[in-house]
Order: sequence, then C-alpha cells, then structure tokens
Amino acid sequence: MKQSMLQSPHPAAPIAPPAKPKFDLFQPIRHWLDRIDIHSAEFARQLCQLIPSQCPFERDVNLFGRNLFHIPPLCKLNPVYDELVALRFRAFAIWQMFVVKMLHPTAKQ
Repeated sequence: MKQSMLQSPHPAAPIAPPAKPKFDLFQPIRHWLDRIDIHSAEFARQLCQLIPSQCPFERDVNLFGRNLFHIPPLCKLNPVYDELVALRFRAFAIWQMFVVKMLHPTAKQ
C-alpha cells in the first residue's frame, strides 16, 4: 500500500519523498526560539519592540525626488527569520491579551 502511494499515475515518473538535510546548524537556535515562554506583559512588550514587524533593510534610495535604486528586503536571508516572526506574533498576541484584561477587567476571554 505504501509503495503505491509514492508512485505517480504515470509509471515512468515515480514520486520520491522530499530530501531531508542531514545537518542543520541552526536547528538548536530554532528550537530554543520556539520554546521561549512569554510569561508577562512586560516581556511580551519588550519582544515586540526588539523584533521589527517589517524588514528594516528594505529601502528606496531617492535623490532630488527621483528613485535611484531599491534595496530589497533581506530578512528572508536570515536562517531563523520564520521563528523570529512567530515569536513576535506570539508576544504581540499575549501582550494584547494583557492590555485587554487591564482595560476591561470584566471581559471574558
């Protein structure tokens, strides 16, 4: 059964499972970032201030009102970019939860 699931409808072109990298140098850092526990509103706020919401490197260079060139976003070159974005999202959600609790103490979650 498993062998038939890995084959395409055309017998000449079998589908192979994606290759997994053998060694990932950044895996411990990714794992550490995913395991960070956000325990207070202050810590969540600090994370939101520390991690930018958009790429800070993307720029349009203008001279005398004319666009000379565009520097593309370089954040995707960061090997832990996805984990940082996820951490900022978790921090922002928790921070907003604390803000809502402060402003509306009787609001239900």
